[in-house]
Amino acid sequence: MVEFCSAKDVANIVTDNSVIATNGFVGIGVAEEILTALENRYLETKSPKNLELYFAAGQGDSKDRGLNHLGYEGLVKRTVGGHWNLVPKLQELALSNKMQSYNFPQGVISHMFRDRSIGLNFTISKVGLKTYCDPRLEGGKLNSISTEDLVELIEIDGEEFLKYKTPKLDFVILRGTYADEVGNISLENEALTIDAYSLAAAGKACNAKVIVQVEDVVEKGTLDPRLVKIPCVMVDYVVKTSDVAKYHCQTFGTLYNPSLCGNTRAVLSKTPPVGLTNRKVCARRAAEFFEDGYTANLGIGMPETVAMVINEEGQGDKINMSVEPGITGGVPLGGLDFGASINPLAIVDQVYQFDFYNGGGLDIAVLGLAQVDKYGNVNVSKFGTRVAGCGGFIDISQNVKKCIFIGTFTAGGLKQKIGDGKLEIIEEGKSKKFIDEVEQVTFSAQYAREIKQEVYYITERAVFTLGDESIKLIEIAPGVDLQRDVLDLMDFRPEIAENLKTMDANLFKEDKIGLIL
Repeated sequence: MVEFCSAKDVANIVTDNSVIATNGFVGIGVAEEILTALENRYLETKSPKNLELYFAAGQGDSKDRGLNHLGYEGLVKRTVGGHWNLVPKLQELALSNKMQSYNFPQGVISHMFRDRSIGLNFTISKVGLKTYCDPRLEGGKLNSISTEDLVELIEIDGEEFLKYKTPKLDFVILRGTYADEVGNISLENEALTIDAYSLAAAGKACNAKVIVQVEDVVEKGTLDPRLVKIPCVMVDYVVKTSDVAKYHCQTFGTLYNPSLCGNTRAVLSKTPPVGLTNRKVCARRAAEFFEDGYTANLGIGMPETVAMVINEEGQGDKINMSVEPGITGGVPLGGLDFGASINPLAIVDQVYQFDFYNGGGLDIAVLGLAQVDKYGNVNVSKFGTRVAGCGGFIDISQNVKKCIFIGTFTAGGLKQKIGDGKLEIIEEGKSKKFIDEVEQVTFSAQYAREIKQEVYYITERAVFTLGDESIKLIEIAPGVDLQRDVLDLMDFRPEIAENLKTMDANLFKEDKIGLIL
């Protein structure tokens, strides 16, 4: 029988030394009231303590919400997570060696949950090979106290794979929209379903307690069975939130927008053109690699501008945009709404989206570029004392047919003048991005070469492709000097194409570029 109780009540049942898993993507699907209650209990009683935490996607607002509620020394002894940038309080514990910490790909962890639901102690995947997740490099470990090997290199029929250890769960914390009187859970107002079913099933396979926070409780038999994503047989406790606006927002940026979950379809007004900046130049050049009918994934940050450019050029209906937690179609959002889309055409569980990606379903992906080294490796996951984490970056970049990384050529105070078909450097950035060796290998150039992947690195002043041994410079912007503005600002000398081209001057003009896919 399902028990209905308060967030405080369920926080009190979590025992010391437990293994817990949570669902969510930024703020979508996050059981905020339950996490708050766990925080309050720990502050008052110093219990529960020594928890082991698993999460696939980042769950937080970069400040206090989401998994930041658990960011106390002693509360969590080990964390295995996919994306860390949104949880600075857990980051701090990891970087100060106060908590064992691991960073694995988001899709891999999602698959770990599903594999555990059928009783498997491991997940076998090629995702992560030759990146920092590979035990030949770092094994996904974030600090010196993380000594246990949670991933192993194996060989099957002459091929290399990574074997990730799946967690034996004690508690699973989820969120839904409505619960009926016997504990069936619908997710009809949620912008994503993420790993709700996989985690609930994994919990029951482990004889764990499955706890679900909901907006309201309704009469048995009133829920559309097609909207019930967590059957009552998988649920132990239901918490009706005490304050929807405070603890149960649809995203951390939006209280509720029916067009994010298919309950209505928004009329989209014509958006004004994106301002002509170096971001737009990079996005325009990336957009030229798209083709009619492509299924695409765009990373957060600068890659989001690609969709704006394609729509501005009137070509948006020719592309199938997707978002890794489970959305196909619609207009992807950013910031604290990231993960949701206006007018999505389909919302599937996150694990199935990564099945599609891993199976080669993505034609093109545009991802961020923070550091590139002489081999063509890319780092977006760890920088000095900051751990951003990989999120779905590795799952996406290792399985997409055409992978494009975009970012400015340098960072930190970069000032430029763009217009009249050319680029002018006013003040150079203080930090180089093209360095001798990246701090962490999030994208493996060696692996990309082995699978013969098409790879490009786009900046506002130069375009590179993955060469045989290094990266190859194939285009430079009009108005820049090859030696002074490009080569002198790289810690290594790239290959240079014999027919080095000048980037299209239209990329640096206010007018549309005439993009036709």
